[in-house]
Order: sequence, then structure tokens, then C-alpha cells
Amino acid sequence: MVWNPFQESRPLFVAVYVTMLVGIIFSTVYIISSAYMAKPVYSSILSFNVDSPQMEHAPIPSQPSASNVVNSPLDTGSGSLVPPSQQFTHSIWTRPIWDAPPVGTKMPPSKDFQLTKTMVEYRAKDNVIIVTFGNYAFMDFILNWVKHLTDLRVFNLLVGAMDTKLLKALYWKGVPVFDMGSNMNTVDVGWGSPTFHKMGREKVILIDAILPFGYELLMCDTDMVWLKDPLPYFAHFPEADILTSSDQVIPTVADDRLEIWQQVTGAYNIGIFHWRPTNSSKKLVKEWKDMLLADDKIWDQNGFNELLHRSLGPSVDAESGLVYAFDGRLRLGILPASIFCSGHTYFVQAMYQQLRLEPYAVHTTFQYAGTEGKRHRLREAMVFYDKPEYYDSPGGFLSFKPSIPKSLLLDGEHNIESHFSLINYQLKQIRAALAIASLLKRTLVMPPLWCRLDRLWFGHPGVLQGTMTRQPFLCPLDHVFEVNVMLKELPAEEFGPGIDFREYSFLENPLLPKRVKESWLEVQICEEQSPDCHIANETSQSKILRFPKHSSEEMFTTVFSAYKDIKVIQFSSMEDTFQGFTDKVREAKFKNRLKRYVGIWCCVENRARGHIYYDMYWDEKPGWKPVPPATQEDDHPPW
Repeated sequence: MVWNPFQESRPLFVAVYVTMLVGIIFSTVYIISSAYMAKPVYSSILSFNVDSPQMEHAPIPSQPSASNVVNSPLDTGSGSLVPPSQQFTHSIWTRPIWDAPPVGTKMPPSKDFQLTKTMVEYRAKDNVIIVTFGNYAFMDFILNWVKHLTDLRVFNLLVGAMDTKLLKALYWKGVPVFDMGSNMNTVDVGWGSPTFHKMGREKVILIDAILPFGYELLMCDTDMVWLKDPLPYFAHFPEADILTSSDQVIPTVADDRLEIWQQVTGAYNIGIFHWRPTNSSKKLVKEWKDMLLADDKIWDQNGFNELLHRSLGPSVDAESGLVYAFDGRLRLGILPASIFCSGHTYFVQAMYQQLRLEPYAVHTTFQYAGTEGKRHRLREAMVFYDKPEYYDSPGGFLSFKPSIPKSLLLDGEHNIESHFSLINYQLKQIRAALAIASLLKRTLVMPPLWCRLDRLWFGHPGVLQGTMTRQPFLCPLDHVFEVNVMLKELPAEEFGPGIDFREYSFLENPLLPKRVKESWLEVQICEEQSPDCHIANETSQSKILRFPKHSSEEMFTTVFSAYKDIKVIQFSSMEDTFQGFTDKVREAKFKNRLKRYVGIWCCVENRARGHIYYDMYWDEKPGWKPVPPATQEDDHPPW
């Protein structure tokens, strides 16, 4: 509440005219303060207009104050007004998340964004602070990360900005942000690059800076999503100095207990880990920081694992699952990969589903196609919030119901030949769908993609022994397609017009607008000779259209021009639907584009070149077989 002077008692003997004068003065203060406080609180991030200082979201009921002490930008909780010189500084940290600063105000000076104990104190709850960090290239990931936490009613969070552009953008969105002073580039950085390693060192420096403040720290990468409030889970292990996620792909427990540390063979993953400010944890992070600063070739995660394995064991006790590590005093717990999921246990194995558990988090590891691949995986799982226009493409959408014979899915052995037979059958249908989407200038909703074999970056038997990977399984698009290339703006003069696409779950996403859901045309593919396969009497008002197989480019453009205002056109099949482009130059450009859309399967065991290239036009090459390159000269994509 804003301090209201009228609630103060006044002596009865004060003259009426004095009372009126004081009332007028304080009424003016109250009105101005109330106007300042009248901004709505926001939570639903359905628009990520990161360059705008204003929010474009619907208001929700007020969230609790992060500190549970300071209740408003002007109230310290003690009943006294904050001095005007400090009001704006206080409002940065005490204003509810998503409550953007008032329009027309100036951004505070840079010194106000320096990380301090007071800043952490404002945001912490139950002595816990949750932190992520990044540069402007990951703005949408960061907003998604914050959105999921605030949806879970978790508000004790901070975001570290590695560049000024991100700092400003988050500030104007109402996200509590601090300056890491990294002077990082605003562009995306590739895994393993010098800039990538610099970001890793910044994480360690940040942990080393926060732990002495005396707060528990949940440190997260931006490419992960919280699906359930994890803080009660961490509270179950009060003796733990560190609770860390891992790259474990074989379950060691079938419930929500910590992993059995003796059976964990995967690396400890530093994308999600919880630190308590104990002497051992502070000693660990200091040694870790010194190690990385002394040798810029050490990957931060490898350094973390090396230090913890310096002394590993024995168990702390018989019940908790904690183990002594590092210096023989640090108590370590390994979070179960079934519910603190990696990209493999969540997207490939669906381990939490098979074990009937509720996942707390998913981290987009074990994936391909870079940042674009990570984003697409989260979209497939419907846990990524995009701008409203993403859900309503101007040209509308095109989808189809894939048809896969049971024999290709289930019959015979699960081996390289059966895997490629299954994939190639689907590629042929997707190829036709991409052609029709290009022709009709629509966005293609990709179908679910089925695989028989897993994809990894090393030789393996098809599915890792001991994992819960089912065969066949619904595989992420980046297992077969180069998602980053599909999103890249290729020159039209060489590759033809771009083709936009969406994830297979797109039409089931709750964020899809009603106007899109209700604007639908079902296209039933039929044999041209069939007596009921005609379109002469169809009108644009119909919800069902009978359309013949092997139709020409002219037939498509003529018929579907009457349905240009329909948002979703769904084909019952893509088999033998389109006979090809009339313009052979356009067809050549289209082929040139699509050849680059597919990647590799990896990898055959015990082979120097064990990968096999997918080929979108495999059926046009007599005798094509899925075999690794025989020589270095053969080791290239199919173009």
C-alpha cells in the first residue's frame, strides 16, 4: 500500500483550516503516488517484442512481493517513505516481475544494475535465489525461462545480462536484471567456440560472487525450462552442499530419489545445479574459477567434473543418496535424470512418461542444429512462448495426415536398413508437402517424425543399451532435418522462395488463436477416376474438399485460390498428391533447397566415417543404399 497521510491520527485541537491545508497537500502526494502505482501486473508473455519498452500482455492478479518485506516501490515496509533519490532504485528490484517501468521514465544509471548483496536480498525468498544469464541472442529463451517460473508462482529470480542490449530490453520488460560487465557480443555463439568458453567462465565467476552473500543459489542455463517448482524438492536434501543435474541416460532409480551415485556414468551437467553457501561449496567454486582462468582451453563442465571426482565417496548416509566429493567434505547429490531431464531422457526416451513421474525441468542437451534446434524442440513440446504472429501466419497453414505402413514401423529388425526405409518413406511425403506449401505460399506444419534408431555423435548399436528408448520412437525433427538450414534465408535466385514451417504439435498448442482453429478446410485426396472425386460443385464455404491425386501445379493454384482466406488446409494424405512443378527452373531451385534440408544419421560403430547422409531425393537414384562414405572424397552431402 502507498502511505496514505489521511490514515494518520490528528490532534482534535488543531484548527479546521490547518487540517484542511495539510489534507490538500497530502492528498496531492497520494494522488501522484497512486497514479505511479496504478500500472497493472503482467505475467502472460504472448508477445516478445524485445525492442519495445512497453508490454503487450494481458493483466493478471498481483503476485507476491519478491522479498515479502517491501510491498511497493515507495514503501519500505516500515511505514516511512523512501527518499526520492532512492525511489527509482528501489522500484527496480521490488516491482513485481512483468510490471514494466512507466512509459516516459528514464533508465537508471548503470551503477544501479551492479550485482550486490542488497539486490539479491530484495529478490530472494526463503534464502534462495534463482539465476540465469545470457546475451541478447538468447532474449526469447530468457523470457521463456522467466515466464515458466512466474507461471509456477516462483518470483525469486534474477537474470544476468552479458551485454547492454539485453540489459535494457529486460529492464523495459519488467524482468529483474543485473549487469555482468561482460561486454559480450549480442550474437549467438557456437558450442565450443572461444566465446562459448568465455560464457562458461562467466558462470563460475558469477557463482563465486553470489555464494558469499549467504544465499542458496539455483543456477540455470537459459536453454532449459522449469515445468514444476523445484524448490520443495531441493528442500528435501538440507544437508546437500550441491545438487547437480547430469548427462545420465540410463536410469538408476525408478522414482524421484536422487540417482544412485555409484551407478552414474554420465557427466555431471552444470546447466542445472543448486548450491548452498557452505565452506566446502565456496572452496570448490574458488578452485574451479582459478582452474578455468589459468587455462582457457578447459571446458567449464569438464573442470567441474574433474574437481568433484578428485575424491568421490563414500556415501554420506544410507538413506539420502548424498555422497562425499571434492575435498572429502562436500556433500553432493545427483538429480534424477528422469525428472530433471536432459534432451535425451525427455525428448527421445520420454523416461518420465514411462516411469509415470512428473518432470521438474527439461534442458535442451543431446540435440542438433544449434540454437534453432533447441528452440524447435521446446516448440515441439509446447513449452516455448512465441510472438502472437507465430501462431497466425499471414498466408495460412498447410498440414497433412502422414500414412506409414505397419511393416515400416514395426516389422523386422531395427537396423540401419529398416530405419532408413522408414525415414525415406516419410521424406517423400514431406517433400511433396513442402512443394505444395511453397506453391500455395503457406506455412507447412511438419508431421510427427518416426525413427527406429537413435542419433548420437559417436558409434552406437542403434539404441544405447540400458536406456528406456522405445523402438520405433517419435524423434525430434533435428534427428533428421537441419532445422537451422531450414530457417536460414537462402538466396532466392539459387534456391527459390523460402518455405516457412512449424512443429508437428503446432495445431494442438493452446496458444493457437480461436480464429485459426475455426478456419479449417479438410482436403480428401481421391482417385481421379472415382465417380465422387470432383471439385466442380465445391464452394469456398465448404469444410470438405474432394481433390484428385496427381494434380498439376495449375490445378492447385486454381482450386485453392478460392480458399486463400482459410487459415488451415489439411490434406488427408500426401501420397501421389502433386505431379511436380510446371516451371523446370523453379523445380531445380526447389530441389537445390530441399537437398540441404536433411542431415546425417550417426553413427555406425567402429568406423572412421560411420555417419550416413540422408537424401531427400533418394528415390531418384537407382540402387541407393544407406551406407557410410567409403572414402574421404565420398564424404559429402548429396549435392
